Amino acid sequence: MSQEGDQEGSDRKKYEFRKVIEDLNNFEGSGTQLVTIYVPEDRQISDVVAHVTQEHSEAANIKSKQTRTNVQDALTSIKDRLRYYDNFPPEKGMVLFSGAVDSGGGQTEMVTRVLESPPQPVESFRYHCDSDFLTDPLEYMLEDHGLYGLIVLDRREANVGWLKGKRIEPVKSASSLVPGKQRKGGQSAQRFARLRLEAIDNFYQEVAGMANDLFVPKRHELDGVLVGGPSPTKDEFLDGDYLHHEIQDTVLGKFDVSYTDESGLKDLVDNAGEALADAEVMKDKTQMERFFKELHSGELATYGFEQTRTNLVMGSVENLLISEDLRKDVVTFDCGDCGNTDYELIDRRKATPSHSCSECGSDVEATEDDREDAIEHLINIAEQRGTETKFISTDFEKGEQLYNAFGGVAGILRYNTGV
Repeated sequence: MSQEGDQEGSDRKKYEFRKVIEDLNNFEGSGTQLVTIYVPEDRQISDVVAHVTQEHSEAANIKSKQTRTNVQDALTSIKDRLRYYDNFPPEKGMVLFSGAVDSGGGQTEMVTRVLESPPQPVESFRYHCDSDFLTDPLEYMLEDHGLYGLIVLDRREANVGWLKGKRIEPVKSASSLVPGKQRKGGQSAQRFARLRLEAIDNFYQEVAGMANDLFVPKRHELDGVLVGGPSPTKDEFLDGDYLHHEIQDTVLGKFDVSYTDESGLKDLVDNAGEALADAEVMKDKTQMERFFKELHSGELATYGFEQTRTNLVMGSVENLLISEDLRKDVVTFDCGDCGNTDYELIDRRKATPSHSCSECGSDVEATEDDREDAIEHLINIAEQRGTETKFISTDFEKGEQLYNAFGGVAGILRYNTGV
């Protein structure tokens, strides 16, 4: 699969996770009876079952009969779900949610959800029982963006590593043989200066070699490189073109960092916060700038749900642009009198409306089966037509405009359709 395809699949999966998390956050239990279990990929399922069994036994001590029953029912439901797995969870682990949630009128409803292979690996086993499901770790994963190379150096040492989402991973380090500024006796000042410059050059080459070995194989996935250290070290390093040219071109900036050990990598990320935010949102800005260019002076822009959907079905959309904040359902109305099909976008929280056929005016009723998430509806069509989907943040002006002025849906066309 291409890099674009991988990213598109990742974006879709993140959206699906985000939707489930939003649903989970709307659930409430009347007591501490909603169970959440985070399971890393290296945790044996048998160990998880044993833990759930132990918790079920201990829940017998809960004084409230209703809470005791609900907790034990939730744990039984989780145990039943675990039977579908062999020895270990799926790649990156999984998260299980189960509990009796308030359904109104003093009634409760048992819900159980299993999220497999989250955007980032589940790092540790965690059992949680409360009045709300524990979704904070998943939300944190969804906020993670990008793969960045990190380099911190001075003339004494250097460290190279990754920023993967919000996780900093030190990988390689080196110490230099650069002599201090004071020359030893018997050496001319000129010879000492030359030897010192050679040692500095050799060290910079060694650091670049480490960085190139690490970053070049990932250059097509790399969102940028950050370089930190004191002046003039980082300036000399970058100005000397020591890095591979493809890596040099991805450098987002150089930043003052006091330490060049592993803690310096964290300082580098902290000091580069603005550049990282700009780099992430720049991808969205590039897409929106292209859309607005076509909107104002070209013929390859479409917007609004109905027009964009029509162009999608025709296979004319190259890039489908969807606002990350779009929370709508689409209802399909099939007219039994004339055979026409209409689509209506409605608020997710509202009931399915009645509808008059746009062709013959007949009243058309739709059931809940005729209703689906608008984003999934559009993405399914896009995948069938080879259209790339891009979720657009509202964290910048044109992203807000996509949501507020264009209904959260737009597209860049392969060719003009006149629609």
